[in-house]
Amino acid sequence: MVKFSKQFEGQLIPEWKEAFVDYWQLKKDLKKIHLLNNNNTNTKQHETTLQSSIISSIRKLSLFGHQHRERGHGVIQVHTKLASSGSKGDMYETELLEQFADTDAPNEFFACLDLQLNKVNQFYRVKEKEFLERGDSLKKQMDILIELKTALKQQRQKGSSSQEAKEEDSISGTISCDDESIRGKTEQDQGQDNGTEDEFDKNDAEFTELTKTEELGQSMRMKRDDGKMRTLSGRVFNCQGKTLRINIPLTNPSRAFSAITYLLWDDLVNQSSRKCSPEGSRLHINKTKLWHAEKMIRGAFIELYKGLGYLKTYRNLNMLAFVKILKKFDKATNKQVLPIYLKVVESSYFNSSDKVMKLADDVEEIFIKHFAQDDRRKAMKYLKPTQRKDSHTVTFFIGLFTGCFIAMFVGYVIMAHIAGMYRSKSDTVYMETVYPVLSMFSLLFLHFFLYGCNIFMWRKTRINYSFIFELAPTKELKYRDVFLICTTTMTAVMGVLFVHLWLVAKGYSYAQVQAIPAFLLLIFLLLLVCPFNIFYKSSRYRFLCVIRNIVLSPFYKVVMLDFFMADQLCSQVPLLRNLEYVACYYITGSYKTQDYGYCMRTKYYRDLAYAVSFLPYYWRAMQCARRWFDEGQMSHLINLGKYVSAMLAAGAKVAYEKDRTMGWLCLVVITSSAATVYQLYWDFVKDWGLLQFHSKNPWLRNELILRRKFIYFFSMGLNLILRLAWLQTILHSSFGSVDYRVTGLFLAALEVVRRGHWNFFRLENEHLNNAGKFRAVKTVPLPFHEVDDQD
Repeated sequence: MVKFSKQFEGQLIPEWKEAFVDYWQLKKDLKKIHLLNNNNTNTKQHETTLQSSIISSIRKLSLFGHQHRERGHGVIQVHTKLASSGSKGDMYETELLEQFADTDAPNEFFACLDLQLNKVNQFYRVKEKEFLERGDSLKKQMDILIELKTALKQQRQKGSSSQEAKEEDSISGTISCDDESIRGKTEQDQGQDNGTEDEFDKNDAEFTELTKTEELGQSMRMKRDDGKMRTLSGRVFNCQGKTLRINIPLTNPSRAFSAITYLLWDDLVNQSSRKCSPEGSRLHINKTKLWHAEKMIRGAFIELYKGLGYLKTYRNLNMLAFVKILKKFDKATNKQVLPIYLKVVESSYFNSSDKVMKLADDVEEIFIKHFAQDDRRKAMKYLKPTQRKDSHTVTFFIGLFTGCFIAMFVGYVIMAHIAGMYRSKSDTVYMETVYPVLSMFSLLFLHFFLYGCNIFMWRKTRINYSFIFELAPTKELKYRDVFLICTTTMTAVMGVLFVHLWLVAKGYSYAQVQAIPAFLLLIFLLLLVCPFNIFYKSSRYRFLCVIRNIVLSPFYKVVMLDFFMADQLCSQVPLLRNLEYVACYYITGSYKTQDYGYCMRTKYYRDLAYAVSFLPYYWRAMQCARRWFDEGQMSHLINLGKYVSAMLAAGAKVAYEKDRTMGWLCLVVITSSAATVYQLYWDFVKDWGLLQFHSKNPWLRNELILRRKFIYFFSMGLNLILRLAWLQTILHSSFGSVDYRVTGLFLAALEVVRRGHWNFFRLENEHLNNAGKFRAVKTVPLPFHEVDDQD
């Protein structure tokens, strides 16, 4: 049977862990009482019992004896105190009415118990108020949406057929003339739709794009002469007797440029006419805007329902923890405390309030009626998505393909050793044409394998990576899925390369077998963009969307998953350069003549090699610039400097590879040393949050997830060593007679390992930041903002 402490730790909300009952501290206090009771002699126990009975008899004759008899056995009495602040509610304090074997330990236990009860009540009250405010706001948003949809429907019925054929249906409102009335808040967190129905997949993807780029409207504000800020995506209009502002996020760069053009034209040309006209200019609210607004409201309802579910879990687990610890106290002291204190817990605010239950029922009713066409089953798939269960079939195939891969790899190594492919004087054509393809797949799936290991460790340490990355619970990849993809693909790759090497060893010419590596690469590219719902389609398309956001970094709002993936690309520069070479070799037709040196002689290829070497750092720098533009924090500019230094170091390395002179060597040493120091500081202090001199954990941060502190010091040392891998560029050390390309692959693999090692601690720090602010659900931006007439 699983202990309750393990069950309790496994079911609590990770971001709210500090707000739960400290069950482990209460157990420690209870253990002290139990040990003291066992150490007392029978004589002392008899004297204590006699003295307790005398004191109890005297108290029964006192004026307050009637109150104690009403409380039960008269062991304790819980006093209720009104808090100085009304938001905190009532405070509880326990008084011991009978003398225990040791007076200090029980007092400490009940002081801690009262502290936990007050903490739970206060946190529950705060979160309940937050969710109730969200619920009221969403109900108003829903009323506005229904009103606008009704008006649009009436407009369609009244509109002429010719006008409907030429122009999209819309309802017209009036833009307010007062610039001050255009002010309003912009939500800063993102939401994601967790729908599971196939018919809503397209809407889910588009809703994700909305929430990820919502702050683009905030970042594209232009200052007026009077210091007021004018929101681009928020327009004030009057409709159905209400003054509203609709704020639909700009979802792609083309819309952003269009919006900028519209803003400039509106400011330069239409400003005077807008001031002169008392009614203002006309604004059309069309079906597209209402469609986007509906998706935003739907996502907000889903997140609200998720938060209400977390609050229910919070109440139930805390109630169960109080019951368990009081039972243990009664068993250790032979007192009847449970009935007395449990009445207080049951009547406390966190257990007696039913506002959360009512709001959850209202959310279900609204969602079923307006977003699921009165289909409760469909609505519950959105509100309560069920996670996929782990299958033993997946585990079986992981083992099967792992064995196949090992067998293929051993056979390939033996055959390559016999043929002398990887020696310093090896077959140049093979090393220049086939080996880059092998290197690409090796680095890619090593990185992917380490990501699976990261997921396993994140789950084991209860780091909520799904929330941090904004992954849909029904579509995210589990670590078993990642391992299955790795083992399957690497088995296929190794099998194809084994066959290719066997054909070469049999005497087939390279002209006959040269297309095999290209064919292998082409198959994987086609699988990546395959439109059919096979091979983890949702994950593949999410990956492509993230890559698109990275490439167009300045024009998309940067979220955690985007810059996390961009950091991974910074460790895959060798892979990108191999991809560049393979693409040049096959696209230019050099494979037909085995002229593998053609690309190296081409000026455009050499120029592109510079770009490929620092493109990942450039993308990451642009993300830092965008985050600074959105949030205004100087730390993002400092982080941008780190990637600029990495760009300079990467460019110097490429130049040194082409022209190995002393001047370029000195430049490589200077730029690489500066970039390494910069990166080490950022790794330890910013990303990991370590090297805190005034922390309760020496040289570490205050909050740690891993219990063994030496792991953090070992990780810092390992990161330092792996950061210095660039010294190979200067030393040119070799491993015996092994080809230099193999040495380069080994060093590139070390960088991938460093990145996979960094991923765990980076997300640990992010999780602790979320937990410190008790953020367990996202705040979804809302489309409609009612403008106060006084503004």
